[in-house]
Amino acid sequence: MTETEDGTGITADLVRDLLRDQHPDLAELPLREVRGGWGNQMWRLGDALAVRVQRMDTDPAHQLKERRWLPLLAPRLPLPIPVPVRSGAPSERFPRMWTVMTWVPGLPLDHGEITRGEHAADTLAAFLRALHVPAPADAPADTGRGAHPEDCTDGFNCFLDCLGADAIGTDAAALRAAWADAVAAPAREGPPVWVHGDLHPANVVVADGALVGVVDFGDLFAGDPAVDLAAAWVLLPQGAAGRFFTAYAQAGEATIRRARGLAALKGLFLMLMGQNGDRGLPGGKPAWGPVGRRALDRVLIERLD
Repeated sequence: MTETEDGTGITADLVRDLLRDQHPDLAELPLREVRGGWGNQMWRLGDALAVRVQRMDTDPAHQLKERRWLPLLAPRLPLPIPVPVRSGAPSERFPRMWTVMTWVPGLPLDHGEITRGEHAADTLAAFLRALHVPAPADAPADTGRGAHPEDCTDGFNCFLDCLGADAIGTDAAALRAAWADAVAAPAREGPPVWVHGDLHPANVVVADGALVGVVDFGDLFAGDPAVDLAAAWVLLPQGAAGRFFTAYAQAGEATIRRARGLAALKGLFLMLMGQNGDRGLPGGKPAWGPVGRRALDRVLIERLD
């Protein structure tokens, strides 16, 4: 059983009851819990669907955003993404939002591996080129994830301090230098583009060593593509970032500098979540520590200047 923040248990019986109440034609499909998830809990529904149930995330805006925009974005993206097909309304039985979505086959990268680095670099570049187009005027606004690195310095310093010298070691000075370079980079000019907003190893899907899907668009917004381009260091194996930016072909020097700093920020966050998981703290993800450490190593090795 998985619990929500208020202690409500999310069980297979509950999910099936919700389906019987609101989508009875789907209620008898095989149902099984998917490992992981924090803001939302996922349940496989048959072979092709999943039920995304609010867990710790109490803001309905995230699922409402996915319901509105993903069906419009999916047809022009070169990788599968989850597409909402049925809406679940809060009820007396379960006072939170839930959505039936298409299932993206594969394994999250935090439990898998990319072994085809060049292929993954080209695939991710093609996906982000297709996503990063000017967004309409009524697209979701940036809620802080797309801020210039200068506006995130407090968070960067907090992550470094929380992790401590034992975790970061002699790399602290180099990471601060990378961050200072990102802060000094000019801000983006031009219209805001669609941005996934949270590309990390739990939000991309791999199979046979290749990148095969992107999930969790709850932070989708219109803003600076550097937020997503940080994935060149966070997701791809060492040595692939240069090929990624060559294939992407739309990022200038300032954008790459901002992206590298934001990759360092994401790597620190992943390490901190891994540390919390090792301590058994709520929200901790033990598997994220090593991937965060590897991301920081790539940030320091692959400068691309």
